[in-house]
Amino acid sequence: MVSTGAVPNLVFRQLRGQRSAGEFAAAVRRAAREIGEQVACDARYIGRVESGEIRCPNYAYERVFLHMFPGASLADLGFSARESVRGRGARVVSEPPPAPLSEPAAPRGGTADTDHTDEESDVLRRVFMMSGTATVAAASLGLGGAPALAASRASLPAQRRVGESEVSAVEQAVRRIRVLDDRHGADGLYRQAARPLKAAYELLDAGTTTRRATADRLHAGAGELAISVGWLAHDSGRFDDARSHYAEALATSRLAGDAGLEAHAFCNTSFLARDAGRPREAVRAAEAGQRAARTLGSPRLLALLALREAGGRAGLGDRTGCDRAIGRARAAFERGPAGGDPEWMSFFREAELELLEAQCWSALGDWSRAARHGRRAAALQDAHFTRNLALYRAQLTGDLARAGRVDEAAATGHQVLDLLDRVQSSRIRGMLAGAARVLEARPGGVSGAASFLTRHRESLSA
Repeated sequence: MVSTGAVPNLVFRQLRGQRSAGEFAAAVRRAAREIGEQVACDARYIGRVESGEIRCPNYAYERVFLHMFPGASLADLGFSARESVRGRGARVVSEPPPAPLSEPAAPRGGTADTDHTDEESDVLRRVFMMSGTATVAAASLGLGGAPALAASRASLPAQRRVGESEVSAVEQAVRRIRVLDDRHGADGLYRQAARPLKAAYELLDAGTTTRRATADRLHAGAGELAISVGWLAHDSGRFDDARSHYAEALATSRLAGDAGLEAHAFCNTSFLARDAGRPREAVRAAEAGQRAARTLGSPRLLALLALREAGGRAGLGDRTGCDRAIGRARAAFERGPAGGDPEWMSFFREAELELLEAQCWSALGDWSRAARHGRRAAALQDAHFTRNLALYRAQLTGDLARAGRVDEAAATGHQVLDLLDRVQSSRIRGMLAGAARVLEARPGGVSGAASFLTRHRESLSA
């Protein structure tokens, strides 16, 4: 729901000139085709941009707009910084957006638990202390720690009204966690992210709201935050913690009657079950997610859930069922983006589809087919998603190694190591270690992979 305080994007309206919204939408679609993008742009979308409902376009629209207006930045086109809107639904709030938070630097020769952990902790702390009211909420929930905040906690009334600032703080925490994870991976974030999550649920338990819309946003924000924290646990190998967080999000979705949140929780639950070696649960969760998503108007969400099902069926050794689920996923994906696509799915582009299919064939032992899709995934991946680029190449390294393509596997493995000074993910490191073990065990020696294996061993002891 868009608040009455939405700020119109007058710059974008001026760029449209004398063309109608429909004519301008057609021009956007033409520009997209020129650069190989697919966007479902229509007059309604243009109206949402000009009204301020869409404060920042997704990556596909960003590339199209920057192609249409060479030399311009998103700010020049009247949009907000991505970090200030990254989150579920990119809802507009009536208060001015907070000043953009500085992006944490890449770790400086340390591990996931040294330099940049403290910096990320500070980022997350500031997310919950970005306005006066939110500062009080943060203090009352123990997010601070400074004596002044502890003193303020004692003077708070037992019952607080939860308003725009508190809800916006929860939503902003979701956005920042996702941005940080895109850039750096989960290992240095998980412990710190648990504190904002606890605060969000205490707001739900102890606070009162004056408007149903605010309550709905708070439930949605808390649920999405639980999923984000669950993903950080998942990606850093804490599967039991991830399972608990996803269950918490699912319960929240049921209480709030939020089908979108329910579909997201089932999607991540299926992914976790696959990685944890519970393929039947992965299939059941994916099927439940598809039922929840049917009324949401998002073919891309249905495609992702079908791929989650395919991953579970691959784990069961069900090649026919896996192939059918992949076929449904590709058919849904080809229907293109839609207005019902949730904001959290901005990562799900053709590259991710190829990666997930590669993982299915890998699970079924068809290494060469997996490698073909893995190559496509790595070639298509957007450089914005540093973590995913490392993930895709790590998957490809393992599939190439198992397919006997030793030299290519080693070269790809070097590319992953090049990224690991910026990406902290136990999952990616584990995938790369598995590939290294395969190369070391190959008959006839590992001459083609010697430099990669040496460098990999050095990375483990660094």
